[in-house]
Amino acid sequence: MTNIFSLEGKNAWITGASHGIGFSIAEAYAKAGASNIIFNSSSEASLQRGLEAYAKAGIKNVHGYVCDVTDEKAVKALVEKIHEEVGPIHILVNNAGIIKRIPMHEMSRGDFQQVIDTDLVAPYICSAAVLPEMMERREGKIINICSMMSELGRETVSAYAAAKGGLKMLTRNICSEYGEYNIQCNGLGPGYIATSQTAPLRERQPDGSRHPFDAFIVSKTPAGRWLNPDELAGPAVFLASKASDAVNGHILYVDGGILAYIGKQPK
Repeated sequence: MTNIFSLEGKNAWITGASHGIGFSIAEAYAKAGASNIIFNSSSEASLQRGLEAYAKAGIKNVHGYVCDVTDEKAVKALVEKIHEEVGPIHILVNNAGIIKRIPMHEMSRGDFQQVIDTDLVAPYICSAAVLPEMMERREGKIINICSMMSELGRETVSAYAAAKGGLKMLTRNICSEYGEYNIQCNGLGPGYIATSQTAPLRERQPDGSRHPFDAFIVSKTPAGRWLNPDELAGPAVFLASKASDAVNGHILYVDGGILAYIGKQPK
């Protein structure tokens, strides 16, 4: 059974994987036997931090590049460079993303557009760039990081929710359009993950109580806790491996049960 989860001989490109969820997914792929891990960052400084993090984790055969994934020409050039320097891209994870927490009536069109470009347009650009070679090879895996906000709304995240909802439907359409080429496109929807970025939201208050957002998340999660980044490893490897060859157009939510839960009845 372990063979169908192996990524041996596969090259995986994870966008924006210098840290956070993307890094955790890349680390999982390396442990699952991927031949090469490829990631891009938006700046040279971020790239170097990422390379240092991979080296510290003992992950070998890592190839990092600077590339703005919202730039179509730059992405096409990067894909050609990866083919020349590393080889074919067997797995693409569209992980790079941003969020702007601004009430919609106060948000500028420019801020809204930036989120849409990064979280929705960029996955389209990257997917379109790798699809021709996947079609020719008749094999490929595309995984979009869709977020629970592809199903739920919340105050101040209108652009993010709109982008992730669109990404969910892009996922299903790639499945519909390219499934005949043995290309599987699925989404991974992480819940609330305990990372360095969310650490301030989990700090205890001076009186020892939970941060209000921390208390809110714990109360809305049947697991009663934030999730750990390594808990995405199994689902991410599954969607990238032969084990998911018959799974296409699906959004796998790794959320501790939030989407299934209405919350506890007040006492």
